Amino acid sequence: MADWRDSPASTVGINNPATGARTVGYDAGLRSYMLSVYNYMASGVLLTGIVAMLFARSGYAAQILMSPSPLKYLIMFAPLVFVMVLSFGINKLSTQTAQILFWVYAGVMGLSLSSIFLVYTGGSIATTFFATAAAFAGLSLFGYTTKKDLSAFGTFLIMGVVGLLVASLLNIFLKSSALNLAISGIGVLLFAGLTAYDTQKIKSMYAYVAGTDMVGKTIVMGALTLYLDFINMFLFLLRFMGNNRN
Repeated sequence: MADWRDSPASTVGINNPATGARTVGYDAGLRSYMLSVYNYMASGVLLTGIVAMLFARSGYAAQILMSPSPLKYLIMFAPLVFVMVLSFGINKLSTQTAQILFWVYAGVMGLSLSSIFLVYTGGSIATTFFATAAAFAGLSLFGYTTKKDLSAFGTFLIMGVVGLLVASLLNIFLKSSALNLAISGIGVLLFAGLTAYDTQKIKSMYAYVAGTDMVGKTIVMGALTLYLDFINMFLFLLRFMGNNRN
């Protein structure tokens, strides 16, 4: 899809007040739409972080996540269930239901990620978080402002994530530190690329949903997509920057 900024309307609008007003209205709508996506995404990350920290400090995280109890696996796999429900059932869900599921998902993800506070020092987690936030902001800004079509990279990046998942599962049995380091490095690069690609994709979606009842759902799904990019980039980067408590 052509970039809306390259549309002839942006030129014609100079001499056509009506067209110019529509362009200005589109620009304002797009900014509001993207701001909503970023607000949901950032709020979700914040909620996840607060829940993870409080659950770790409560002592329950160590009791549950460091034991083979069924509750441990429920906490581990529950986030995946929420993602699948949102991804495959978004068309059947109301906007309000989708929003609620997003917040619940962010909270449950916090329970799952509380384990990082048991493994890494708080200082290194904070440092990695701010480093990830800075990188994410730059990459997302690039994806939003670039006129280069990034869609060609989408298939490559998604295939890379699938390969990364296969390699991670394989390394559970191999227990290779070298492979683990390679997976971490590739993971950071892949989700860095996905951040820019997904931002551009979310931006382009506005042209299709503007003025429809799908806007609210698209905002939630856009926030979920960027949330996953951020969290995964953070976790892979933490393997490099995190200081082990032991």
